[in-house]
Amino acid sequence: MSVSLAKGQKVNLSKEKAGLNSVMVGLGWDEAKRKGGLFKKPEPIDCDASAVMCQKGGKFKAKDDLVYFGKLKHKSGSVKHMGDNLTGQGDGDDEQIMISLAEVPPEYERIVFVVNIFEAKVRNQHFGMIENAFIRIVDTSSGTELCRFNLSEQYSGKTAMICGELNRLNGEWHFTAVGEGTNDNSITELLKKELKWK
Repeated sequence: MSVSLAKGQKVNLSKEKAGLNSVMVGLGWDEAKRKGGLFKKPEPIDCDASAVMCQKGGKFKAKDDLVYFGKLKHKSGSVKHMGDNLTGQGDGDDEQIMISLAEVPPEYERIVFVVNIFEAKVRNQHFGMIENAFIRIVDTSSGTELCRFNLSEQYSGKTAMICGELNRLNGEWHFTAVGEGTNDNSITELLKKELKWK
């Protein structure tokens, strides 16, 4: 049975599912209904999910450690992005990231899942225009959902979101529901400001 998490809560995935080797991280969202202008339909909101692999001390150290629509696979092969969804239309996951926990190299102890709105500033878009956002963790061997976090806060004005993170502690994997909105205008800005990338 899936654990429903509130902001800030953690779950020990290794205890929830003994022998857990790989998970799918599903992220989903819907565009809230908007009125079009007199002459043109509003542009669709293009949300992009990324996995940020952080080394000991929680730091993001190298550009190679970002897995996103422009680089779908980590050099270790342990993290794979399944591709970009440009509109967020349809039910279920909009973007999926596969994590082979057993293959994540030992120097990485944290994988942060973020979503940012492509060209948010230019298009005058923000997360207040998004609804039904969630992040969920699924055991890939059985297809069982282990936990889910619905991002139900009001994120008006925010252009990026730190949704949740996987942490490795004493050989066990934990998931934390984060749900922090930020005003970063690109994934690069988010990495520098929130994850202290020099």
